Amino acid sequence: MSISVLELHKNFGSVKAVDNVSLNVPSGALAALLGPSGSGKSTLLRMIAGLETPDSGEVRLAGESSLRRSARERNVGFVFQHYALFRHMTVAENIAFGLRVRKTPSNQVNERVEELLRLVSLDGLGNRYPTQLSGGQRQRVALARTLAPHPEVLLLDEPFGALDARVRDELREWIVRLHSQMKVTTLFVTHDQTEALEISNAVFVMNAGRLEQSGPPRDIFERPATEFVARFVGETNSVEGIVDARGGVVWGSLWFPVWGVPKGEFVRIYFRPHDVYLSHEPDTFRSPGLPIATRFRGAFTEFIIDAGEGRKVTVHVPKGVASAGGFAVGRRVFLGVTPFHPFPKSGQPLTRPEARTTVSDAAATLWGEGVMI
Repeated sequence: MSISVLELHKNFGSVKAVDNVSLNVPSGALAALLGPSGSGKSTLLRMIAGLETPDSGEVRLAGESSLRRSARERNVGFVFQHYALFRHMTVAENIAFGLRVRKTPSNQVNERVEELLRLVSLDGLGNRYPTQLSGGQRQRVALARTLAPHPEVLLLDEPFGALDARVRDELREWIVRLHSQMKVTTLFVTHDQTEALEISNAVFVMNAGRLEQSGPPRDIFERPATEFVARFVGETNSVEGIVDARGGVVWGSLWFPVWGVPKGEFVRIYFRPHDVYLSHEPDTFRSPGLPIATRFRGAFTEFIIDAGEGRKVTVHVPKGVASAGGFAVGRRVFLGVTPFHPFPKSGQPLTRPEARTTVSDAAATLWGEGVMI
């Protein structure tokens, strides 16, 4: 079942919780609503479920308007962050609850409960109570209870938010496997960028009640459409400056080509720490810098580079490369950046080849004079 939201609005007093949001989740997709706290994600999810009424706009399930349908009539399953299990009921009784409310015959209830216990890898735990389970197990019970009535849409509100890091990782993998078996259209809310990028096949980025960008995870990460997305999704460096006569921005000894923007316009540029490349060898296309601090980050080493005149650049270097390359605090390096994401004052990103790189300001002068192409 597909989910379509058309120009949805919801205000709480003077606060625009959801402001003119339109999106489409194809049938069978595993999609994420990503954004900071207070961005409107949960409110949007609740309106899709029928737990909140929009001020205006449309919610369509399988192409049909659902605004006049109750939450139950929409055949949507909703999983809350804090499980909302009945503590006085066993695991099996929790899973069976929705079916018994629908007066499903007992033999069918028992069959469905056993099927779901196997599906969520809780075989033999049907007689336990929620307090006798781990956090990850309780979340799987909550999912099983939601899946029991065969919903056509599954909505999850920060399903892993109350779990520790290792359990979250395990449940992410489990959700992907479960989705591949069930093929239920799934939309989950999260503020965890890694979570959204790793397990979804579509991401909707929200901020202050509005939809900033939507698309496949790779597009969201590599081609941010707005400054907010560039800042929020993944770690980033930012520089800013005025476009010069050569069509670029000078930042210390680096030059960022941003052709297509008029001379004199203000531009802010974002680039990822892992898109900064270090070398010990001087190069026309690199700028000198000095590592002034370092931090071990597990799979990579983080360097803070002084690029001159107090300008700082954060660089992530794979652990093995950092060790083999001899990069260290106090040892001079040369750096370049590719790719990067420029945003002029208008706020619109520029169309540019993905391979465009920074060059040293000296090289940019030659480039601007036509000596270098």
